[in-house]
Amino acid sequence: MNAILDQAAAHWAHIAPLLAEPRDEEDYDAKVAALDELLEMVGDDEDHPLASLALRLGDVIEAYDEANRPIPQASGVEVLRYLMIEHSITQSDLPEVGAQSVVSAILSGKRQLNWRQVCELSERFGVSADAFRSIPESR
Repeated sequence: MNAILDQAAAHWAHIAPLLAEPRDEEDYDAKVAALDELLEMVGDDEDHPLASLALRLGDVIEAYDEANRPIPQASGVEVLRYLMIEHSITQSDLPEVGAQSVVSAILSGKRQLNWRQVCELSERFGVSADAFRSIPESR
């Protein structure tokens, strides 16, 4: 076991900064860039020597995101509006939802997305169906 600890000690100064919590946004960005490079090296090879480092670095980044970049609550309609803007889509470009008049009624709050529409939108945009959930209104 001492040989392993000796090797770890010899290389720790180079590895420790990757595993430390980001100090600020600049450090966060550097860790994200390092993870991108690691993922390019590791690819889909779960047995790659650096695969566990990539997983741990991902955990460090995720913890920072959860603490410093909370995802705001959004209704399914707000998510749909955002995706439409992000993908330059008009109301007529959403056959998953229905005709333009159906999309308009949903966006104006007169109708709600049904399960079929949610599933098809989820597949189209590559997001979880939960993204289109309705948020209960506070009373």
